Amino acid sequence: MNQKTALRITCPQCGNDTDFFEVAEGVEITTHYVQNGDCSFTQDGDESQVLGEIKFFCGECNADLSQFHQRFVEMLF
Repeated sequence: MNQKTALRITCPQCGNDTDFFEVAEGVEITTHYVQNGDCSFTQDGDESQVLGEIKFFCGECNADLSQFHQRFVEMLF
């Protein structure tokens, strides 16, 4: 693993390097359900489509870290 891929995202405002969140604008969520024999429902899958901008924030101080969003996406496993 080279040095570049090993870099952690760290908030420049507060130093947080563990807690983050995304906010997506203009999202369509379609959830599929099946009705069970007892008339209850069970989720059978979902699809989402982001139609707007996605922002990335520090989970500690709420600083806008959108400049790191691509790196975040690359590191999702």
